[in-house]
Amino acid sequence: MKLIVGLGNPGRKYEQTRHNVGFMVAAKVASLAEADPSKIRFEGEFAEGFAVGTGEFGGVREKLAILCPHTYMNASGKSVRKACDFYKLEASDVLVICDDLDLKAGKLRIRRSGSAGGQRGLADIIRHLGTNEVARLRLGIGRPPQGWETADYVLGKFDKREIETFELATSNAARAGLDWASAGIAFAMNRYNADPAGTKKKQKRTKEQHQSPSSSGADDLSMGSEGGNQARLEKESES
Repeated sequence: MKLIVGLGNPGRKYEQTRHNVGFMVAAKVASLAEADPSKIRFEGEFAEGFAVGTGEFGGVREKLAILCPHTYMNASGKSVRKACDFYKLEASDVLVICDDLDLKAGKLRIRRSGSAGGQRGLADIIRHLGTNEVARLRLGIGRPPQGWETADYVLGKFDKREIETFELATSNAARAGLDWASAGIAFAMNRYNADPAGTKKKQKRTKEQHQSPSSSGADDLSMGSEGGNQARLEKESES
């Protein structure tokens, strides 16, 4: 069994806010996994379904649990610990889905381990599980516009210009979660961490360098930041 954890804050006031993209992705994972109706367990909203592999992993059918802690963001680890203890899961069986300020809006980044990078919910999960060997899927929400307080931005709702971007991004993130469960972390990283625009630019530069032997220079393909600076959310008392 694998466990996908979507991070966010419970309650209607937080629905469709940037800080709740983890909840949004988890809901789409549950739909794609044809999960049973959700119920309250482990101090969160919980459902079970199956991640079915595709392509070379077409024969894989992995039992999947989906959890959205209702403990508020900063105390997410308590809920995750309860679920892991009940199902006897290792940290390597867990994927945490959360927002990231330092990634471009809609961009995905999957890592198998590492620091929390300022994401308080992920930090609490690492603390409760006793290891940073916890896979995480970060979904970029971008930096706040000039003049905005960071806490107001992350706890704010998507504006009209963002809705289409995040509808697509959360769908892609849900598929990434299912691929992680059925095909493994390496497959998911290779598939969803790619930067198609950057790759095309790199290929173009390589071609130009081959055509011009005298040309030189290093490729500057940015892979994005591991974590956001969400530790600065001092105003965010509940999250």
